[in-house]
Parts: sequence; structure tokens; C-alpha cells
Amino acid sequence: MRDDQNTLVELPSAVRRVVSIVPSLTESIAVTHPQLLVGATDWCTHPADLDVVRVRGTKNPDLELIRRLAPDVVIANAEENRGPDLDALRAAGLAVWVTTPTTVEESLESLRRMLSAIIGETPRWLDVADEVWSTSYEGPRRKAVIPIWRRPWMALGRNTFAGDLLAKLGVDNVFADSPERYPRIDVAALPEYELVVLPDEPYAFSATDGPEAFDRPARNVSGRHLTWYGPSLVEARAVLSGQLG
Repeated sequence: MRDDQNTLVELPSAVRRVVSIVPSLTESIAVTHPQLLVGATDWCTHPADLDVVRVRGTKNPDLELIRRLAPDVVIANAEENRGPDLDALRAAGLAVWVTTPTTVEESLESLRRMLSAIIGETPRWLDVADEVWSTSYEGPRRKAVIPIWRRPWMALGRNTFAGDLLAKLGVDNVFADSPERYPRIDVAALPEYELVVLPDEPYAFSATDGPEAFDRPARNVSGRHLTWYGPSLVEARAVLSGQLG
């Protein structure tokens, strides 16, 4: 089977042990076939009752611990995980499946491919997510700045999953044409915009940390629903539409 990078990934006829080093993919496996998941990162917070071995973070996974868990496959993401770590896992003889979606449509197709390869079927929640995002947005549009970090200030730039998702909700990223995916920004010299969208991850923006830096209305939103692709996509459209106002 080939992953999103068109890399051939050799899997056993029946996958029985999975380590995930991406929170959204952890949730995707745990909700679909929880018995398969034997390891996940410290940042894998969903489902809330997830009880597996923790292998540190997405940027600093415990490679030796992952190797000892003897997974049939490690699932990763080209953006969230470091190439040298993935290469080291492959060098240790482990199969590594890498995802690379940058749009909602690509994420749904990526999930379908991954779950079909690992589990042998696609779950009902994925069909529901397809239905939820099949309807086009036809309302008014707003230009927005979408910060993802503070000290230094950074924002969504070009070709991001979160930017595409917001566009499907009528919110257009003013940095969509940036040469960088996550450019540093000067909050005192921004392009014309109408709205600030402040997710609570990766930086934990809140009602008292973030909005005060801008002279336009700000909306605090769920980072999980904005940046994760998995079961959260079923409710993301309704949740974010409500939070964006």
C-alpha cells in the first residue's frame, strides 16, 4: 500500500499493533478500532479515556520505546513529525505511514486510504464527515488573521489544512499568499482584515490572552476542531461556525 507521499509501505495481512505520533490520527484509530493502538504521544488527548503507552511528543518521540512496542505500523504526518525521526524508525525495520493533507478534501481521502490500509474498512464517522463537508458555503465572507503562536507572533500562511477549512466557513486568510506556511507577523502592520481567529492550540490563546493585541473583533475557537483531521471533522463545521459568530 502507498501512503500520502506515494511511498510503498509494507504491512502484514492483518495489522494488530499501531503506534500513532499524531494526535488526530491517534483519535482516528482509537475511535475506529481501539484495540490496535499500543502507543501514542503525550499530546494525544482524545478520546479522553485513551489508555496506551505514551512515547513523548510529536517532535521528540522516544524512538527506542516505539521500537520496543513492536508496532506493525507507525502513523505519522510530514508536517508534525521530523523526517530524521521517521527515517530512524524505518531504519529500525518499522513500517511508517505518512499523511500530508493540506485541504479538507485531501484529509478525508487521506483518512480513507490510511484506515482502509490499516483496518481494512472505513468507519461510519468518516462517511458522515464526507457528508458534513460536501455542502458549499454561500454566506458573506470575512478576511481574517489567524495567529498560531505568540512571542514571536506567527500566523497561518499558504497551503494549510486549517486555512482551507476556514475558507469553507466563509473566512479568508489574509496571509494565504504568503511564501511561508507559518510566517512571522507584525501585529502593528497587518494587511486589511475584519476578524482575528484565535485557536487554543498550538498556542493556548484565550479570551484574556490574544484579543487585546488587535484592533479588530477576535473569536476564540477550538484548536482541535480547526487543525485536527479525524472524527473531529464530524462536528467541526457546527462547532466553529458557532464560535466564529
